[in-house]
Amino acid sequence: MHSILKNKKACLFDMDGTLLDSMYVWKVVDEQFFGLFGMEVPPTLQQEIGGMSFTETAVYIKEKYHISMTGEEIRDLWNRLAREEYAHHVTYKPGARDFLRYCKENGMKTAICTSNSRELLQAADSNLNLSRYIDVFVTSCEVERGKPFPDVYLAASEKLGVRPEECLCFEDILPGVWAGRNAGMEVCAVEDEHSETDRPQIKETAQLFIADYHELMAE
Repeated sequence: MHSILKNKKACLFDMDGTLLDSMYVWKVVDEQFFGLFGMEVPPTLQQEIGGMSFTETAVYIKEKYHISMTGEEIRDLWNRLAREEYAHHVTYKPGARDFLRYCKENGMKTAICTSNSRELLQAADSNLNLSRYIDVFVTSCEVERGKPFPDVYLAASEKLGVRPEECLCFEDILPGVWAGRNAGMEVCAVEDEHSETDRPQIKETAQLFIADYHELMAE
C-alpha cells in the first residue's frame, strides 16, 4: 500500500479522465455541437470550462457563444450525443478497476464526484457496473458550486460519514485538484493527455501524480 493511503478511510474520484478514459467523447461531442451552428470548436474551450458543472457549462457556452437554445436544451443534446459512448464504449483508466476492488477489500469507502450529468453517470454505471465498487455518487449540478470550489467533495465526504482529512481525492485537471485541496483533502492526480498543458501545475499542486492505479497498490 502506498504511504498516501495510510490513515485514509475514503477515496473520492472525479469520473472523466480520472477514473474513466472518457475525455475523447467530449472532443467529438464538441465538434458535433458547435458544427450545428456553423462554428469551429473554440481552441481554449476546455480551459474555459474546466471544472464547471454540466449546468454551469451549458449556461456559460450559451451566453459566451450566443447559442440559440436554452440551457436545458443544450444539456439534453449533450446527453443524447454522448450517451452511446458512455453506455457501451467508455473504459476504465489503467489499473482503476483493480484499485476499486482493492479499496473494497481494504474496507475503504468510495465516491464518484463528477462535473458530468447524472444521466451520463448512470450510462457509465450500466456499462461498467460502477455501483459494484462505488458507495456514493454526487454530481456538481447537485451542489451549489462546481470545481474548483470544494462543494462536491465535501458533500461526498458528508454522505460517507468521513472527515475531509481522511479522504483521498483523485483528479485529472487543475480546477479539480484545487477542489480537492480546497476541501482539505490530499490529492492524487491521474495522468490524462487532455490535461497535458497544465501538467506542471497539477504535479506541483497535488500530493501525488500517477499514470496507473497499480502504482498505489505496490508494497
